[in-house]
Amino acid sequence: MNFKKNIKDIAFNKDCPIKKSIEKRMDIILNHDPPKEHKELITFKKRLIKYRNYIFTFLYHLDVPPDNNASERAIRNIKVKQKISGQFRSEQGCDNFAILRSVTDSCLKNQQSVLSTLNIIANLRTD
Repeated sequence: MNFKKNIKDIAFNKDCPIKKSIEKRMDIILNHDPPKEHKELITFKKRLIKYRNYIFTFLYHLDVPPDNNASERAIRNIKVKQKISGQFRSEQGCDNFAILRSVTDSCLKNQQSVLSTLNIIANLRTD
């Protein structure tokens, strides 16, 4: 992950020894068979092999993050709400919460004012 943070935009799409090294290390690991008694590890290895071409997408596309932390943070608010109140009282309430959360998160990601955006939405005409 440090590699991705330090690389320059210009050099990002060029062949890079570090990228090749990372992929080569993965291939070496995948060529070793885990002990037969570790069934979960064997299953995990099979999934890594199956999705091998997708694991390092972030190395070749600058806009792809190396982790899914942003996605996990995005659903955290819903889980906190669910934990505190147990559930939504209606499907409409759930939908409204999801819409407001989506607008709020989008504003924060794009460094826009949440209050100004909600004000604009509230004043939209639906004629």
